[in-house]
Amino acid sequence: MSQESIDASGSELQTVLFDVADHVATITLNRPQALNSFNQRMCDEFEALWQRVREDDDIHVVVLRAAGDRAFCTGVDVKEGIFRSSNVWTQRDPGEQLSPKFNNVWKPVVCAVHGMAAGGAFYWINESDIVICSEDATFFDPHVTYGMTAALEPIGLARRIPLGEVLRIALLGNDERMSPKRALEVGLVSEVVPRDELWDRADALAALIAAKPAAAIQGTVRAIWESLDSTRSQALRHGLSYTQLGNPIGQGEVDRGSVGRKWELR
Repeated sequence: MSQESIDASGSELQTVLFDVADHVATITLNRPQALNSFNQRMCDEFEALWQRVREDDDIHVVVLRAAGDRAFCTGVDVKEGIFRSSNVWTQRDPGEQLSPKFNNVWKPVVCAVHGMAAGGAFYWINESDIVICSEDATFFDPHVTYGMTAALEPIGLARRIPLGEVLRIALLGNDERMSPKRALEVGLVSEVVPRDELWDRADALAALIAAKPAAAIQGTVRAIWESLDSTRSQALRHGLSYTQLGNPIGQGEVDRGSVGRKWELR
């Protein structure tokens, strides 16, 4: 695996690590000294990296993970902050830069969470296709504890887990943290693994997906995510057009005998 230090715009990466190997791009949040909180530099680098991922057809899947021992991400860096225009009508949601689907990335994202995942961390978790976590992970949203409205991250989270669970996270703030066990029960994550196995398991899942036809995978991701903005009937009609675009011959294109062995869900 060759680590790259330049983003899609030609600037040197400072807040993340970026590697590409065997059709899998690995993005590692790399501000462990700040609990991997995001500053404006990280927002800008992610926007450029999502462009790279979107346009590079050699990349089929993304693994998103974080360096350090204590946290996946604790949201915005409260010391540095991020740029906010003085004009309220031109202010941007950080998710416009951080979130994969907001950046029209339809390549699957496998998110590996460890330690604290708080507040703005949900920009990534909410829009990942497969989320797994380690046994030390905790999930919470501290906004209301500090007198701020919790809106953007919970709204995205409401597309993943039951409304009551979203409201509990949003309203209790720092007073309660969701455990890996509860995250698995409500569907926030699909798998919990020991900390020392987390990255290897994410890599294994990504490799299984990357071995499948890229067009079929990307069409599947896009069809499912876009259906969330439609009624059931609209989504089904729209989905039919995706199956026709993605597989115009109307039959399988892969020799199942050549597909590797399946993994059992842990």
